[in-house]
Amino acid sequence: MSQDQNTATPTTIIEPISSHKIGPRHHERLAMVYVRQSTAVQVVRHQESTRLQYGLTDRALALGWPRDRTTVIDDDLGRSGASAEGRPGFQRLVAEVGLDHVGIILGIEMSRLARSCRDWHQLLEVCALFGTLIADLDGIYDPSNYNDRLLLGLKGTMSEAELHVIKQRMLQGKLNKARRGELGMKLPIGFVKRPSGEVVKDPDEQAQSVVAMIFDQFEARGTVHGVLRYLVDHGIRIPVRAWSGPTRGDLEWHRPNRETLLNLLHNPAYAGAYVYGRRPTDPRRKKPGRSGTGRTVAAMSTWQVCLKDRRPAYITWERYEENLKQLAANRNRAMSVVRRGPSLLSGLLACGRCGHSMSPTYGSGYARYACSREAVDYGGKLCISVAAGVVDKCVSDLVMQALEPAALEVSLQVTENIEAERRGLDAAWSQKLERAQYEVDRAMRQYNAVEPENRLVARTVERQLEEQLAAQRELQEQHRRFVAQQPTVLDAEERDAIRALASNIPALWTAPTTNSADRQTIVRQLVDRVELHVAGASERAKVVVHWVGGHRTAAAFVRPVARTDQLTYYRELVERIRRLRAEGLTSMQMADRLNAEGLRPPKRRPTFNAEMVRTIMSRNGLTTSKGAAWRRPALGPDEWIVRDLAAELGMPMISLYAWLRRGWVRARRIEEHPRQPWAISADAQELARLRALRVAPKLGWRSEKWLASA
Repeated sequence: MSQDQNTATPTTIIEPISSHKIGPRHHERLAMVYVRQSTAVQVVRHQESTRLQYGLTDRALALGWPRDRTTVIDDDLGRSGASAEGRPGFQRLVAEVGLDHVGIILGIEMSRLARSCRDWHQLLEVCALFGTLIADLDGIYDPSNYNDRLLLGLKGTMSEAELHVIKQRMLQGKLNKARRGELGMKLPIGFVKRPSGEVVKDPDEQAQSVVAMIFDQFEARGTVHGVLRYLVDHGIRIPVRAWSGPTRGDLEWHRPNRETLLNLLHNPAYAGAYVYGRRPTDPRRKKPGRSGTGRTVAAMSTWQVCLKDRRPAYITWERYEENLKQLAANRNRAMSVVRRGPSLLSGLLACGRCGHSMSPTYGSGYARYACSREAVDYGGKLCISVAAGVVDKCVSDLVMQALEPAALEVSLQVTENIEAERRGLDAAWSQKLERAQYEVDRAMRQYNAVEPENRLVARTVERQLEEQLAAQRELQEQHRRFVAQQPTVLDAEERDAIRALASNIPALWTAPTTNSADRQTIVRQLVDRVELHVAGASERAKVVVHWVGGHRTAAAFVRPVARTDQLTYYRELVERIRRLRAEGLTSMQMADRLNAEGLRPPKRRPTFNAEMVRTIMSRNGLTTSKGAAWRRPALGPDEWIVRDLAAELGMPMISLYAWLRRGWVRARRIEEHPRQPWAISADAQELARLRALRVAPKLGWRSEKWLASA
């Protein structure tokens, strides 16, 4: 007898089972065995249930289906039956029934097919429509029969209720354990769990100092980006304990990133609190089979468990709340955070009329504060629009006055802060060097432990030792450069420089090395809010500065306006021009007299000129008759006044004046005329050139290039 004959498996004898519900029409179609386990852990650990489900193929044989007409659907192993979504095996089963390919469906119990009444009754409807039978360990059912349909419906309802009871029991147990602070959760960076279950700070001193440094820098800089830039600029990495793999539990050093810093600042564990329910799951956002987890961020008032002072803390609870407020302010573009752009009061300035925040707008070489809430939200008019420069200067002068009495205190505080920051960086470098030395010593011990004859191992260990030595040398060179650039303790010269800058704060404010972000930071340490009040449409305005602490200061200033008639002294100006004209002065002489008396025009123009005076006279009826007011000057051959040449070319006078300023036309001043008009030289050939220039494409500087080649 051969070995194969000795080890042959005995043939299983399957006794036939008969049922009056099974007819020839059912045997003509397939018998499908549906196999499912809820989780991958059950597939691995509860294999007896899986074997029992696969064994239903023998039941199909006993019911009269040949083996080649029996199909096993096991695509849903490790998938929950709470929904048909994400279950390709169940979807395939329903599709096969709908195609009239299935005579009977076999499962050990109804909960294997579906845990949802919606999916279960959908399957029953399709099976009743196409005459498909359903069989479990208790019997065979015909969904088209009312009694069987009723029994199947009850079994489906019990299956769904069973899942709900199990889930509620588990959730309540989990919640009760969380209320005692004993529910295990993934620990954030900077914490480890002892074998006893106690949560402590990471025993690595460098890991603790990096976490503490992140909170200190956020308190000093106020933004996550500022902290990120600080860590990157100084080569500081984030300590992370590996959660899986062969290096599980080992300390790894990762590049800092914004998401990690945000999670760290939002986590209440760093304030010593044990919290449960901070990230609940929203079933509307959870999509089975996709990357979305449905996790949401709950408000602090809705946390299910919040136990303070249960763990070692890096910061206090009050500081944690302040950090959350700062992050919310940064996200909502509130007042306290430094913004990009040259505007000093971005986010601090409020409209004195409606109380809404005024936002800065930037153009080519200018910046303005505008209250546009009414215009944007309701389609109304612009409330207030003011040039940013004059408002910033007024507030900065008030800030300089407030800082003068505190110059010595500021210098001492700045000195202390700089030294503290440098000590922290020096401690971080010392820990880096200490860790590098440890890695070198460990590689050296491994190298010494290897037998010299075993070159297969010695070469690998030797290469690792060389890599650690090279990394240590590079780190030492970086540290030497750091010490040369930033010594730990300030010398006497640096201290004197800080005192000098503090005593002369305006010089520090206007220094080229002080950027707009630095000025915004200084203002936000002193100012809580600034209100801007404008008297109608005039040039008169004032700011009310609300200082930190509740004190208020008001200061008036003059803003540039668009038109002369917006000036509050416009009536007096017109009357003064009337008297000067009665004295027989020319427009230029009247402009010089107004400038000498300290009167100033709108739009930041430093002085009046003759054209402005003539415009005011013309608008207020101070000119005489047309003939007396305008006497045509004596012109030479082929000379034109601006008005006539503009009419000849069919273009606005303002455009012709622009050509004149750019030097595109040849002109001269007629000094003997009271108004000193321009006389432009243009013969027939010049007129043809100007007409061609008039119709040329408006391409900015290219027009000049075209003009030069014309």
